Amino acid sequence: MDGWGTTVTTRQRHTPSEVANKLAMADDMAAQGRLHGDIAKSLGISVMTYHRWRKARKAHPVPRHAAEAARTETLTEHEQMIQIRELRLENLRLRRLVTDLLLEKDKLEEGLRLGIGDRRAAHN
Repeated sequence: MDGWGTTVTTRQRHTPSEVANKLAMADDMAAQGRLHGDIAKSLGISVMTYHRWRKARKAHPVPRHAAEAARTETLTEHEQMIQIRELRLENLRLRRLVTDLLLEKDKLEEGLRLGIGDRRAAHN
């Protein structure tokens, strides 16, 4: 703490292996549907640092371990079917969310149109 009663955070440099490990953990959390802010908080970094690391990883891809690469390339048919089913469920959930938002938007727009029409009738 400083003299003002606030906590002072010091900048911490992470080694490339620490960054890679934290990004791997972040990927797992993202696959579970966690939000970027929650991921960054659980990793002990800021959201901006998380996005900067992700951007840097895309610019300079780090080769994955051979075992991990072989594992992802040789998913069993059962694992592929589970993954496809999960993606379809996520797609369905997102489509419903978009539909709900569009209906809500239409309802709000209709309310605005009716509200403006009522005001015009009241002034005449």
